[in-house]
Amino acid sequence: MKFRTGLLLAAAAGLAAYLAFWPVPAQPVAWHAPKDLGHWGPHATNHALAALRHVDLGSDRGPEHVAFGPDGRLYVAVAGGRVLRMAADGSRREVFADTGGRVLGFDFDASGHLVAADAYRGLLSIAPDGAATVLADAFEGQPIRYADAVVVADDGRIYFTDASTRFAPADWGGTFEASVLDILEQSATGRVFEYDPATRALRLVARGLSFANGIELTADQGALLVVETGQYRVWRIDREARALDVRQPSPQAFALFDNLPGYPDNLMRGLDGRIWVGFTKPRSALVDAMAPYPFLRRMTLRLPRWLWPVPPAYGHVMAFNEEGHVVADLQDPSGAYPETTAVTETRGRLYVQSLHAGTLGWLPND
Repeated sequence: MKFRTGLLLAAAAGLAAYLAFWPVPAQPVAWHAPKDLGHWGPHATNHALAALRHVDLGSDRGPEHVAFGPDGRLYVAVAGGRVLRMAADGSRREVFADTGGRVLGFDFDASGHLVAADAYRGLLSIAPDGAATVLADAFEGQPIRYADAVVVADDGRIYFTDASTRFAPADWGGTFEASVLDILEQSATGRVFEYDPATRALRLVARGLSFANGIELTADQGALLVVETGQYRVWRIDREARALDVRQPSPQAFALFDNLPGYPDNLMRGLDGRIWVGFTKPRSALVDAMAPYPFLRRMTLRLPRWLWPVPPAYGHVMAFNEEGHVVADLQDPSGAYPETTAVTETRGRLYVQSLHAGTLGWLPND
């Protein structure tokens, strides 16, 4: 009995030592999460997404970003580096390009090239024949580790986000795993860049973002709307800002939305002034409670990945205007269509994007 007790005590001591001291990749920083107000007011719980219809993607998964090209066809970025092309109803599906990485966001330039933020390869230009060229994969001698979203301005300049300088998806098991590490760490290394095709110069617009994600231009092209996933915000940032640290007060940046009810992801300009954002996950009370305690978050990362505090699936997208008013909010608490990233809006359909789903969801938009 004494021997067995000794073994149990030794095992408990070993487990405690492991949870307390085993090295982890993240070095969490203390922060204070705002009180989660939950699903109320403009975000009141509803089931509008429960009636989703589906476009078949064959063996592909994860329609993270969806947009219509200048040819009138629908382009869909999926896992594994492929960009699919199809008719609006999903017919005539084909592989347009394969980058070998993971395209998360894209836009089209005036010449019809698809400009892609590839989380593994950087900023790419994909010609109409599907051939990809790297535009930018490093800044000041350091790699761009997590290119995430991109928008092309009317004057041709390209703006894109680098979600994290700390965790590259290629090194940490994929885009989702790397995002969890970055958000738990809260070191706020996310950045916004401008790429000028005329000079091939790269300029740092803003920094200090906790996982810089979706990006859009305001209607007058004077400012950028940028998602900060890790702190539940959408920023409005002066397009001409230079190396602006959003953690410091500045007239060139302010939070258009703060304390959102989930982890915001992609931004897509819709119709009639609407801008759509998706929430890949709802807020986690446990994650928010651990915000001031880096030691607890380090302990969490020593657990098996299936025990990490990842919130359950919850379908949720919303539309807002540039004045910061919510004008639509669609949900499915069951999470049947997981990790909703944004909406691509046409006069006939709302295409709902997803990080991991095996189909492309859509709703009639009459």
